[in-house]
Amino acid sequence: MPVTSHIFTTAIRNGEIRKFGTSAFQSHNRNLCCSLPPHSLKTLHTLLKTASPTTLGSGSSIKDNPPWYIKKQSYRTTSQQYYNLTRPQVNSILKANEYRFKVPEFDGKNVSSILGFDSSQLAANVPIEDRRSVATCLQTRGMLFGVFDGHAGCACAQAVCERLFYYIAVSLLPHKTLLEVENAVENGRAVLPILQWHKHPNDYFSKEASKLYFSSLRTYWQELIDLNAGVQPDTQEVLINAFKRLDNDISLEAQVGDPNYFLNYWVLQVAFSGSTACVAHIDGADIQVANTGDSRAVLGVQEEDGSWTAVTLSNDHNAQNEDEIKRIRSQHPKNEEKTVVKQDRLLGLLMPFRAFGDVKFKWSIELQKMVLESGPDQLNENEHTKFIPPNYHTPPYLTAKPEVIHHRLRPQDKFLVLGTDGLWETMHRQEVVRVVGEYLTGVHLQQPISVGGYKVTLGQMQGLLMERKARSSSVFEDQNAATHLIRHAVGNNEFGVVDHKRLCKMLSLPEELARMYRDDITIIVVQFNSHVIGAQSNPGGGE
Repeated sequence: MPVTSHIFTTAIRNGEIRKFGTSAFQSHNRNLCCSLPPHSLKTLHTLLKTASPTTLGSGSSIKDNPPWYIKKQSYRTTSQQYYNLTRPQVNSILKANEYRFKVPEFDGKNVSSILGFDSSQLAANVPIEDRRSVATCLQTRGMLFGVFDGHAGCACAQAVCERLFYYIAVSLLPHKTLLEVENAVENGRAVLPILQWHKHPNDYFSKEASKLYFSSLRTYWQELIDLNAGVQPDTQEVLINAFKRLDNDISLEAQVGDPNYFLNYWVLQVAFSGSTACVAHIDGADIQVANTGDSRAVLGVQEEDGSWTAVTLSNDHNAQNEDEIKRIRSQHPKNEEKTVVKQDRLLGLLMPFRAFGDVKFKWSIELQKMVLESGPDQLNENEHTKFIPPNYHTPPYLTAKPEVIHHRLRPQDKFLVLGTDGLWETMHRQEVVRVVGEYLTGVHLQQPISVGGYKVTLGQMQGLLMERKARSSSVFEDQNAATHLIRHAVGNNEFGVVDHKRLCKMLSLPEELARMYRDDITIIVVQFNSHVIGAQSNPGGGE
């Protein structure tokens, strides 16, 4: 069921923000984001992004003689370990983190180009390292959508999902509004909320760090007041500056530290872990997608014949992107050409080439040692944080600067899918768009069955045809497009059909094995109002 957010007025006392924005929920679960364990499979498979099999029975990706950062364990993977989940149990797991929101067509000021959105998450890591955020800009126009893929722990993704939208929102404010906000804070008066959050009950904010976060944000808007007097900000420039400034604040907060033990430990966790970010700002018919890392934004376009086409609105920042490899190599001396990208990873370790946090790839060795020696013992004794990447000569090697792509919506643009790499590792973007498009329209275009070179008996072909027939009714199991997509991402067999037995096995894998076969998956599906977009594209009503 959709949950409507409530708007609260901000109360500022003694410079500490109590509520700066709006939310329907505030969870007090403090166990969702854990500390960084020195030896864990999670650290290996998230920070180093070691390739893992994507199908059951493909064999383990862990070598017989693992290096020091793997705690070698033995697991029995007999069939008795896989529970025979019923369909209601499968549905309960898949729907546990789903959220749906219908956007009012008219908010009193503007007609919205967005009908609503669906989002959902499925964890592989424990706790999940992905995060998601959606918010409406209340003092300007538009909505913000974002997915965040954490690695080496969830701390950085948690901080970015809480903070980044505020940095973007204040940057979009007119100079006059910024002055009003600063004046209200200075005099201890209530401030109108800047964002209205649309959150699942499991999506929480860390109250302990709110004063620190607010202080850094206030410093940023004070600088904007001085720099942008009377200048209307450009959205692309706003997104780039907001990403870069938040990453700079994360770094600075870790260097300065905090007298509060918990906060000091927390800011260091945030800085030494990392996160990618894929954010879409949608205002009327204009979409700006700012991407840092290897999450992705894909547009679903419906052609005249009813078929679906995928249009990618972001570029992956990893070794599959030749332009990224050239960019990184150009920023370092010629003698590092063979080591800066090694085995398709940054310095042979990190899969994404852009990310928040990850100060191990940004700070000098001297700064890292100085901060760790003066920090909490738990972090100083952590093998991961003490480990210096090989061939580390000319930092920084990593940036949070996003690549921003603008798109003007057309009536045939029906929806936008934002997904962390756990989705794109299992499904091609064209298949993602087809599955979502058929779900939203209820129209299933039957293509000839492709067996992809497999030898298939007549009995197996009959089974495939029966599964196809059942597929059209299976959509009614899901009331959420993102959940429906996760069902396909996890349960599809080699023929592109959801296999209930495979789905059961993938969902019942023990914690120690789940991350070896799949990654966390976070998806947001934004549905557009074609009638409004058509009117905005052709306001005169003629050719």
